[in-house]
Amino acid sequence: MITRMLAWFKRRQRLRYLRETLISASDFTQAVRRTPACTGLDDEAQARLRALVTLFLREKVFEAVGHAEIALQDRLLIAVNACLPILNLGIDAYDEWTTVIVYPDEFIVGYEEEDETGVVHSGRHLRTGEAWERGPLVISLRDVHAQTAWEGYNVVIHECAHKLDMRNGAPNGFPRLHRGMSARRWSEVFTQAYEDLRGRIERNEETPIEDYAAESPAECFAVFSEYFFEAPHRLRDAYPGVYGQLVQFYRQDPIATSMGSHSIDSPYVNRV
Repeated sequence: MITRMLAWFKRRQRLRYLRETLISASDFTQAVRRTPACTGLDDEAQARLRALVTLFLREKVFEAVGHAEIALQDRLLIAVNACLPILNLGIDAYDEWTTVIVYPDEFIVGYEEEDETGVVHSGRHLRTGEAWERGPLVISLRDVHAQTAWEGYNVVIHECAHKLDMRNGAPNGFPRLHRGMSARRWSEVFTQAYEDLRGRIERNEETPIEDYAAESPAECFAVFSEYFFEAPHRLRDAYPGVYGQLVQFYRQDPIATSMGSHSIDSPYVNRV
């Protein structure tokens, strides 16, 4: 009974949010034009995206680190990129977290890792983004702006992919699949792609996809998600099975909607 009442209250609140004029048409259009992955979205898809962006801006808390505030256009740009992967999944896909922490540039985080022999190593990494399990989304604003510069690069989509991966536990490259999707097929195609990338790296061969995808199965899913939206033709040509699974998972086909891509290589740094 309480669960139904809370769901009813949430629906009413969201309908109220959508009736408010939070985002002007011109501001939204400008943010979409600054997001290459949105190229090809028709009017109906843009209307759904705008509704999701409205809810995202209402329900997420933006916190600035190292700068006074986050400009409206930057918040809107982050929201557009975050909502594109859930265009056909719905805002509930992001229900398990509420905060977006925005650094002006890359940031340093400490780490502790235990190797195969049991020795614990500690140090610091330079990051452009992080996704904490049941915690905030952390991103570098400079890298949000850099999405137009490098093929397959989108720090917001990358970290949001981790968030989707975390919906059924720690990120492992195996998100909660939709009814009708084959877990066996998902595991098969992603494992093959992951092992192909690692094999190419071991042989000092060029990889068709940014080699950070070979860091772990979780990073593989996140990087492939970036390419799915930012450079879909390149992903499909390299790993057609992966592309097909992501079409089912995101319930979108970027190639079919003629989404754009770029052709400039990128100096990637670590994203978690």
